[in-house]
Amino acid sequence: MAPIQAVFQVLSRNLKCMSAKNRTVSGALGGLIGFVGMSAIAGVLVTVAVTPALALSGMAATNTINVFENLPDYLAIDQLAQKSNIYATRDDGSTGLLASFYDQNRVEVAWDSISPFVKDAAIAGEDPRFYEHGGVDLQGTVTGLVTTIASGSARGGSSITQQYVKNVLVQKCEALTDEKKRTVCYDAATETSPDRKLKEMRFAIGVEKKYAKDDILRQYLNITGFGGTVYGIEAAANYYYNTTAAALTLPQAASLVAIVNNPVKFQLDYPDSETNGAANGYAANKQRRDYILGEMLRYKKITQADHDAAVAAPIEPVITEPSTGCTTAGTSAYFCDYVTKILQTDVTFGPDEETRLANFRRGGYNVYTTIDLDLQNAAVATMNENVPKTYDGWDVGSVITSVQVGTGRVLAMTQNKNYTQVDGTDPSATAVNYNTDINQGGSRGFQPGSTYKVFTLGEWLTEGHSLNERVDSRRKSDWGTFKDSCLGPQSFPGYNPKNDANESGTNYSALESTIGSINTGFIGMAKKLDLCGIRKTAENFGVHRADGDPLEQGASAVLGTNEIAPLSMAVAFAGIANNGITCSPVAIDRITGPDGKELAAPKSDCKQSVDPAVDAGMTYAMQRVMTEGTATASNAGTSPRVPMIGKTGTTDGNKDTWMSGASSKVATVVGVVSVTGDINQRQVDFPTGTAATARHRMWPAVMSVANARYGGDAFAEPPTKVLQAVQIPIPDLRGKSMADARSTLESAGFSFADGGVTDSEMPAGTVARTDPAGGTTAGRGSTVTVFSSNGSQVIVPDVVGKTEAEARAALKGFAVKKTDQDVTDPKQVGTVLSMTPAAGSGSAPGGEVTIVVGKLGAVPKDKG
Repeated sequence: MAPIQAVFQVLSRNLKCMSAKNRTVSGALGGLIGFVGMSAIAGVLVTVAVTPALALSGMAATNTINVFENLPDYLAIDQLAQKSNIYATRDDGSTGLLASFYDQNRVEVAWDSISPFVKDAAIAGEDPRFYEHGGVDLQGTVTGLVTTIASGSARGGSSITQQYVKNVLVQKCEALTDEKKRTVCYDAATETSPDRKLKEMRFAIGVEKKYAKDDILRQYLNITGFGGTVYGIEAAANYYYNTTAAALTLPQAASLVAIVNNPVKFQLDYPDSETNGAANGYAANKQRRDYILGEMLRYKKITQADHDAAVAAPIEPVITEPSTGCTTAGTSAYFCDYVTKILQTDVTFGPDEETRLANFRRGGYNVYTTIDLDLQNAAVATMNENVPKTYDGWDVGSVITSVQVGTGRVLAMTQNKNYTQVDGTDPSATAVNYNTDINQGGSRGFQPGSTYKVFTLGEWLTEGHSLNERVDSRRKSDWGTFKDSCLGPQSFPGYNPKNDANESGTNYSALESTIGSINTGFIGMAKKLDLCGIRKTAENFGVHRADGDPLEQGASAVLGTNEIAPLSMAVAFAGIANNGITCSPVAIDRITGPDGKELAAPKSDCKQSVDPAVDAGMTYAMQRVMTEGTATASNAGTSPRVPMIGKTGTTDGNKDTWMSGASSKVATVVGVVSVTGDINQRQVDFPTGTAATARHRMWPAVMSVANARYGGDAFAEPPTKVLQAVQIPIPDLRGKSMADARSTLESAGFSFADGGVTDSEMPAGTVARTDPAGGTTAGRGSTVTVFSSNGSQVIVPDVVGKTEAEARAALKGFAVKKTDQDVTDPKQVGTVLSMTPAAGSGSAPGGEVTIVVGKLGAVPKDKG
């Protein structure tokens, strides 16, 4: 024990010298070494204590001081890891917690928010001389260090400041995202060695120079671990006793401080533990708690009565699991999941996805979201009522997404599954968000069917066509060549789409095609457009494939075969409802940091997608869909009713069904889909009706709440040029070949229809006539029916002005019938005045021709 005695001799001599020379520096003598002079004493003492070989070798004290003094004493105190929260905001401004995220469950609190019982218990139990020493309690440290050297394992004796330093160093390691670096750092910060202890002491002295004692104690209580992922006294109070750090009772405070000494041994959340469980009254913790209570009594922090009552109090933890992860967001879990994916892409939280998520989980952020709880609750309720989570023989999925018009704020998001963070074998649960893109936790998207037709309508009007312009809408297996300015001319042999209700019209207008969702009408419209232009119009409204690939732009894409996330379609319909201005989706209204200051939240990017006049034409047609077209069921079920637009969609085989629409305030997309496989929804019955019509029960339920909360304004009226087709003259095609006739008509802006063969005097195979006739006018895009001649007729010669004899000679081969007409002009007597059929027209050989010949009439009598 000679080295120990030598240590205390050095301690005694140096403390006496320092106290004699500089009492004003350290105050009371109890070994205060928080200043430079005392650091030197600590250097001598610690060096002698931890390196006996140096002491025995007779190394000068100044050398040992230099060893210690050359260690760094500045310790940067980083922001503590705290849990981050995601909130919904209610109408009254109050917030509701959706979920919390953390690597360490910690809520940092101020000095006044910590019970005095906690502070006194910590000092009495961990560092009774805390307010007397300058960072290192020499008496406790020497005993601990010598034991460490003798046994090779660490022993207690560290001051609260030293424990705080160690925790800070560990926290720095925890903040590293590289696992290898984090492990190396952690090992260095926690290794059992005199070297680590020496550095810890040096840092402790530096901390004491910079921070007041109360601040060190506060930070210690906020940083220290209380078992598992529970860090800091506030989280510990919440978790173990369902209370706050400020409201802890004396026995509660002592039992929590007891955990700090050995969290694994003393934590209170293993009631089945044989050594520290409910059956034995948490004996291990109670033993340590009662020791702390005894120390508090010894140092006069509590009275004997307080002590006795606290010792008699049973340990009765009230374990309160903290909210962690989106699972706790309940029916808003998929929206919560979407928010977390946004945070991973927000540069506010770091340069890359891994760093962002780590920073969010550690950073103490509060994220206030856009979700409207009333609208969300309506969506969840109608989803639960109308679509089951599972269905035998069918991988059924269903989605509802609502977006605020003009802001892009996501107001509601739900689906027919229970949320889970990892997909398993439960068919009623999934980690996949059906509403969003694959890089936002979503699927690869779903075909939106005919709801996608609105983009062809937008391109149609953008190119100067009108709603009442007609196209060739006949079903055909070869639609010929389509224009594609991006990929070059395209043809799709064998592509032969039919209409859902087997409509057989041959000449639908754009308006009729929209109201009735006529497939052949839209293919006919696309035939007059640029397929690349249609794709670009969709992209202008923010539409993109959910899997990140470019939008396909073939003929089938016109009818909605691209796989798109429902949220993208909701954003597009909100853009249509917003005078053609599309706003990218946002789910976060504001973010505050751990210091309460607001941080920049992701902003919506709004842009003009189509000209307002074009958009007015789109909303005009889509309102007609609601009132007289395929969406009347959704329109009828919505109350209160405001002006609304809409479009339905059904994919091949009725495997997916959609209802997408909007008021001027809120856009909502509802779908029932086949996640995998195929099924005919018209042949599936749910308790509330067929699967195919579930969309028309859910969409009104959501939009009724939206209309009641947000109202709705009238949509802009479209200009006449958007409604009415431009009138242009029909060319005279008689005598032309049928091929020339088609080319001439299509170049003039008409659609060509072959009317078949008819009797005509024109050469066989050439154009006999058209309907409407050449020389008249019709709306651009109208269909002109062209009839070809069979050559069966001959041309009737012109005999008007000839004598009767000359006329009969010219009409040889026709059956001539004569009719007289009185004339007063002698020159007209015996002359053909008119004829039927008219000269130049056709007639069958031997056909009847009537001529009218002048005859001198009676001379009127003179009445004078």
